[in-house]
Amino acid sequence: MKAESKRFYHALASMVIPITIQNFITNAVNSADVFMLGYVGQTELSAVSLANQFQFLLSGVFFGISSGVTMLASQYWGKKDTNSIQAVMGIAIKIAAVITAALAIGAVAAPEALMRVYTNDGELVSIGAGYLRIIGVSYVCMSFSQVYLCALRSMERAPLSTVISTTALVMNIILNAVFIFGIGGAPKLGVIGVAIGTVTARVVELLLCLLDAIRGKVFAIDFKVMFGSHKLLFQDFVKYAVPALINDCAWTVAFSMYSAIMGRLNADVVAASSVAATVRNLCTILCFALGAGATVLLGIEIGEGNMELAKRDAKRSCHVTLAVGILTGLFLLLIRPLVFLFFSLTQRAAGYLDTMLLISSYYVVGQAMNTLLIAGVFRAGGDSRFGMVCDIVVMWCISVPLGVLAAFVLKLPPMAVYFILCLDEFWKIPVVYRHYKSFKWLKDITREFQGEG
Repeated sequence: MKAESKRFYHALASMVIPITIQNFITNAVNSADVFMLGYVGQTELSAVSLANQFQFLLSGVFFGISSGVTMLASQYWGKKDTNSIQAVMGIAIKIAAVITAALAIGAVAAPEALMRVYTNDGELVSIGAGYLRIIGVSYVCMSFSQVYLCALRSMERAPLSTVISTTALVMNIILNAVFIFGIGGAPKLGVIGVAIGTVTARVVELLLCLLDAIRGKVFAIDFKVMFGSHKLLFQDFVKYAVPALINDCAWTVAFSMYSAIMGRLNADVVAASSVAATVRNLCTILCFALGAGATVLLGIEIGEGNMELAKRDAKRSCHVTLAVGILTGLFLLLIRPLVFLFFSLTQRAAGYLDTMLLISSYYVVGQAMNTLLIAGVFRAGGDSRFGMVCDIVVMWCISVPLGVLAAFVLKLPPMAVYFILCLDEFWKIPVVYRHYKSFKWLKDITREFQGEG
């Protein structure tokens, strides 16, 4: 192996390993709720899974905002311009705070109305609303912590972000167990206890981020710089982050629509779909981490002006991701029998789940490659518009209409509907590959810090 390839794979591993751990932890904070509630009952599991669709929507918002931070911060880190990084963080935090506050108010004030978006089952609405009313508080905490953790990764401090998230996970799982099963004489609060555990974990995560920010290991926070008026940087953030935000929101809402479509078929489909999504999300963490790691490494190279090196490393990223995607699919096939040991499902729901996991085993390959290119390679060079247009067209003009048609007009069997909804990644592959080979995404988007504020 050439020295250049060794350098890249070593650098990618040093980024991807902690990001994989952190992504596992982030998913596990929510997935722990689902796994533990699997021991309580199918109804509780379904209600919380549907209620967590709003957390899923919020994660799409944060992914879009974080993409804007990563695009700009990684390139500025290549130039070691920490003032511009602080300014970008401040812009992202202000935007995130407005969005999370709106969703938190909705979750606390009108949770029943939000639950009825996904189900018309009265029992699921009632249970999910109680969960939402508490969990909504955690949304606001994330407006700072998620942006800060993203900035840490962009400045090659991924291990610290992993430590912070690990602490939140451990606390979340412990409190979940305490309140679900009444460990140590604590009251058995069920779904409400899960919400309390998750909120506590998010508060701890926020406090740890604030503690590191106060320490100022990389730079001392200057609030005039972070929250000042930076017109040019704000314009850049809007130019690059808003398409990414629209892209990720369009993708996330479309996926949420998939859940809404499946949720109106029958309760067994809801339960099976919730479990399948949880298992698939946990299994594809490494694939998403490769995209995140590639964004930072390629962004730094572009910021340093190493365009040809960025091209070669983008190609290496594709080879690694394709291999990991195939191995992930094979792993999903191998663990199918084991999944049923963790959940108490009806016979019909178990049959649905078996088919969903089979479909997921090849779906993850297309998902891995598209995620790397759209949310990783292209965004490293500041190209977020292509992904926005691609996902809006494919998901909202093709996949969602076909799913509605299959479920409610043609009234196809539930697994046929699920198969049709899972074709979305494969519609994208030809146009995504063509755009990658054009190298139109490869641009230096930095500017000299202006010192406004």
